[in-house]
Amino acid sequence: MRKIHKWIGLLIGLQFVLWMCSGFVMSLLDAEKVRGREFRAPVAAKKPWPSDARPVSGLLTVAREPSQTVSTGWLVDRPVYRLVGEKATQLIDARSGQRVELDAALAQSLAEASYRGPGKAVQAELVDRSLETRAHEGKVWRVGFSDAEDTTVYLSLQGDVLEHRNKTWRLFDVFWMLHIMDYSGRQDFNNPLVVSAAVGGFWLALSGIWLLFTSFSLAEFIPKRWRGTRALMVHAPDGSRLRSLRAHAGDTVFVALAQQGLQLPSNCGGGQTCGLCEVRVRGSAPEATSSDRALLSPSRIEAGCRLACNLKLDRNLDIEVRGGADFGAVHEAEVESVRALSPFLREVVLLPKNKPGPDYRPGSFIQVHVPAYKMGKHQIEAPDEHRSAWSGLHLPAQWTSGALLRRSYSLSAPVQQTDGRLTLLVRFCHGKQGSKNHPPGKGSAFVFGLKAGDKLQYSGPFGDFAIQHGEREKVFIGGGAGMAPLRAMVRDLLESGADEPIHFWYGARNLADAPYVEEMEALATRFDNFSWQLVLSEERGAERPSGMVHDAVREGMLQMHPDLQACDFYLCGPPPMLTATRAMLKKLGVQDDRVAFDDFKI
Repeated sequence: MRKIHKWIGLLIGLQFVLWMCSGFVMSLLDAEKVRGREFRAPVAAKKPWPSDARPVSGLLTVAREPSQTVSTGWLVDRPVYRLVGEKATQLIDARSGQRVELDAALAQSLAEASYRGPGKAVQAELVDRSLETRAHEGKVWRVGFSDAEDTTVYLSLQGDVLEHRNKTWRLFDVFWMLHIMDYSGRQDFNNPLVVSAAVGGFWLALSGIWLLFTSFSLAEFIPKRWRGTRALMVHAPDGSRLRSLRAHAGDTVFVALAQQGLQLPSNCGGGQTCGLCEVRVRGSAPEATSSDRALLSPSRIEAGCRLACNLKLDRNLDIEVRGGADFGAVHEAEVESVRALSPFLREVVLLPKNKPGPDYRPGSFIQVHVPAYKMGKHQIEAPDEHRSAWSGLHLPAQWTSGALLRRSYSLSAPVQQTDGRLTLLVRFCHGKQGSKNHPPGKGSAFVFGLKAGDKLQYSGPFGDFAIQHGEREKVFIGGGAGMAPLRAMVRDLLESGADEPIHFWYGARNLADAPYVEEMEALATRFDNFSWQLVLSEERGAERPSGMVHDAVREGMLQMHPDLQACDFYLCGPPPMLTATRAMLKKLGVQDDRVAFDDFKI
């Protein structure tokens, strides 16, 4: 329901923008010009009927068909009888008694008589009905005038001036079309699109009210002291009991643990959007919610996994959490070194106070605690070779973060190869280049701005993105910050003596955005079973593939591979890349259980 509400809300919201903008533009246009009155001559005073006019009774025989009604009028200075029959209307000269045929010359004269602007008339044309004459049936005479407004006068076949159209009216007509959503006739207020928008808006309101009420629970309106408590037993994956605590009924597991100082990993603060706070319910798990289904795989839901931020303590619960005896612990570390890999990408090496254990495996991540801080752009030091890239940013002089944040960073090197140090790959999230005073990401700015000797706290490690050891061929596909966990996995495999074929395809926009290129090339030279391919989407050259990385790996390797079912795939990168790559592998027949991926829970 939330997804439908979101997408219908987006469509209705876009139409509201069109309504607002079109209404605003129409209100700015000159109403006299829109109505065609700027150069239209005023209606002439009614002339007395000439005394020498023939009586109409003697002229009815001239008509080609029986007349139903008769009226009098003037064509410029010529008095005429208008005889309206069942199929046509005829004009009879009241003085001569002859039929009057409205030709191009007469139509031009009538148009000129109705016009008082500076333009000159052009030759009259008999044209079919168009959008400019949509209120009138049949063919009409069209007479253009060479004025600044490109005025056009339309006349009926009986000599009546129907419309004065101009540039202002035509602009108004486009916005009128957008306003009433009639994209063909431009005059139907009750067309299906308007009706659909009205029904959609009404449904949006009803679903919004329903979602508002379902976002609350009755327990939230009952004081905690009246709610009673429930037992929450916390276990490690191996079954050992970690904690036993009691919490108020109706609280979520995420809140209950946080109140006891046990913080589950989360990028959204318990907002049901990141999926990092996954726990497994032992025994009978409650029905999965829409948030569970959106963020957890069907196999994990079947195994009893739920989001702690959405799991309410309506009864006593036993849950399993990752982390073992170290669950909830906060670690301290010191920044040992910071190295600029590209203008907006840095390698930050942390020296933990306590030596990391075996849980710090390749593919895992830690959550850096970002305290409340004030920071200025002068505090971020850029090497001379990167200053040109930074000059295109218009950062505010100072930005602040007023609350404790947690930001996830994957380990980019195996801790066994770094003597227990934690290596992070940190990207500075600066928003769009050229935007004025756009504040950077609060978490990335803090970590990016760290210097050697700074102290920080972190939680973890977390995550289930891990290598499946064995002799199966391994294909790593990544992009952006996905370099971090994939690099750690590749280095761990190669240095531990793995002899199966290992391939690493990495996509970046340009060479400056690609970290560790020289290191990967050196590994490919050193290890015969390792191949490395860099794919650039914004640079073209004969040296390396170009385009999207999922297209490049399909065309450069997978389409020609003799047995894809003998391969394991490891994916990490931006969500669009992951979506495209997983769809590509599925199309090639690769089973889901052979594909491991980390989407950073974005």
